[in-house]
Amino acid sequence: MHSELFGTLPDGTPVHRWTLERGGVRVRVLTYGGIVQSAEVPDRDGRSAQVALALPDLQGYLENPGPYFGALVGRYANRIANGRFQLDGSLYHLAQNNGPNSLHGGEEGFDQRVWDAEPVEYGVRLSRVSPHGEEGFPGRLEVSATYSLDESGALRIAYEAVTDAPTVVNLTNHSYWNLAGADAGSAAAAGHELRIAASRYTPVDADLIPTGELADVDGTRFDFRAPRKAGSGYDHNFVLEKGVTSAAEQVAELYDPASGRVLTVATTEPGLQLYTADHLDGDPYAPGAGVALETQHFPDSPNRPEFPSTVLRPGEVFRSETVFGFGVRD
Repeated sequence: MHSELFGTLPDGTPVHRWTLERGGVRVRVLTYGGIVQSAEVPDRDGRSAQVALALPDLQGYLENPGPYFGALVGRYANRIANGRFQLDGSLYHLAQNNGPNSLHGGEEGFDQRVWDAEPVEYGVRLSRVSPHGEEGFPGRLEVSATYSLDESGALRIAYEAVTDAPTVVNLTNHSYWNLAGADAGSAAAAGHELRIAASRYTPVDADLIPTGELADVDGTRFDFRAPRKAGSGYDHNFVLEKGVTSAAEQVAELYDPASGRVLTVATTEPGLQLYTADHLDGDPYAPGAGVALETQHFPDSPNRPEFPSTVLRPGEVFRSETVFGFGVRD
């Protein structure tokens, strides 16, 4: 494991890239945005390829933040309706950076911050303090994300956070996967076979905000309980069967028949956002060039008391873990 200078921000702040290697897998993580900048894994014949959509240099990420390639997303991943929520009787206003909604933490979320880094066993721990009022969110939030590889080469991301005032927290990793290779294109990604352990999903309105219904996937295009092609046209939250758990449990599998590569997803979270990247603009990736499997709480939970809570209070510790496992199949 080692780090190197990846570039500098316009104000001179250095950005480093950490390289993690174990179990035949090589993952690179940036201190800018906690970005998974590459994931190199072998196919069924032992040939390695980069399978996470990424940009080659820091300038690319600075100029093209919208897709959130590989980023650590927060303070609140996904959407909050109309950029506002109430907590303990107080109304909080957030940036409306996605139509009328707040998306992925606002105009300058965790994905555009430089994080402090320190080495840990087989990995790196990123940390920062999000001050009270940052992007409109209440409370001073001390947050960390630890990226590490286990002996099989699985990428484990463990999040922790504490606050000095009641707030909401929802963190995820926004990697896009194309197991045929990051540059293999949209047809390859759409042909991946996907399984998600969810019998319900959250239907959305025209602004992609959940209606509040937990709808049955049976007989719909949202039924991935048995593996089938990922296809396109998805930006939806799936209600995982297991709910919130203290330990990560496997909830999804993505398989590329051509290369034999398999990606498994395990998490402590109650939801998984499937995004088939239909809105990528061709610079440098075409629409549908990857599949994002974002483990998280449900969209707009701060405005939906019937959804699992995302409230964090002083004295509590937010903990979340997601594991991306890499394997092959004949």
